[in-house]
Amino acid sequence: MSLLYLLLCPQAGMAQPKLLDIPAGMAHLGSEQGEADEQPVRKTAVAAFRLHQTEVTNAAFAAFVAASGYRSDAERRGSGWVWTDRWREVKGANWQHPQGPGSAIASRPNHPVVQVSWQDATAYCQWYKLRLPTDTEWEYAARGSDARRYPWGNATARAGGQQRANYGADRCCAPDAQDGYRLTAPVGHYPNGASPFGVLDMAGNVWEWVQEEHPNDPGSKIIRGGGWGNNPYCLRTTYRHANPPSTSLDMVGFRCAQSAR
Repeated sequence: MSLLYLLLCPQAGMAQPKLLDIPAGMAHLGSEQGEADEQPVRKTAVAAFRLHQTEVTNAAFAAFVAASGYRSDAERRGSGWVWTDRWREVKGANWQHPQGPGSAIASRPNHPVVQVSWQDATAYCQWYKLRLPTDTEWEYAARGSDARRYPWGNATARAGGQQRANYGADRCCAPDAQDGYRLTAPVGHYPNGASPFGVLDMAGNVWEWVQEEHPNDPGSKIIRGGGWGNNPYCLRTTYRHANPPSTSLDMVGFRCAQSAR
């Protein structure tokens, strides 16, 4: 058993995120004020499912690696992508060293794991007999049925003196410590940013992989929610971006879902 595992997972069974029950309902999808792929606005029925309340943490991913022997795409490739003033490929960047060899996660067990590809996220979920959420499930869990702009409603992330998310500068795109964290924050650190179903961190902190390919970028998988370096526009519940499924970045993580039994 590795020293990293012992540091991050003194109670391995407690490391995995809680699964919340998301009831069946009518999802209100898309926005007329957003990008072309957010249109048209539409409604669709969603079956009940379960979803991690928070993003998967460093401790949870370390427990998975210790149990399965899994090696991530970034570890096999020998590099990952790191955001500074632009995306840069950095040798030695991986989930244990998110910004490269000089960075570490031992003091951040409850921060979201990053430098995990779509393929890594899928492998983690499957190990626990889970799956990535669909694009529709993710948006429904984030905004419910009332077409809200953000998981908490339509107010900005700092309206009324409440900090509701970890995100970047108000003008895109740079890390910003105004919310207390320049890069990732502990999962669940902003309870005022909860979605209608009590799901946390669905805006900011890290982008999250979902199952599908982006409709305008065949072969690339959708990411949702915005991250620590993005402005509020990217935190909207309807906004999408995408990356190739083997790509690993220090602003992208994931959470898992499960079909209702």
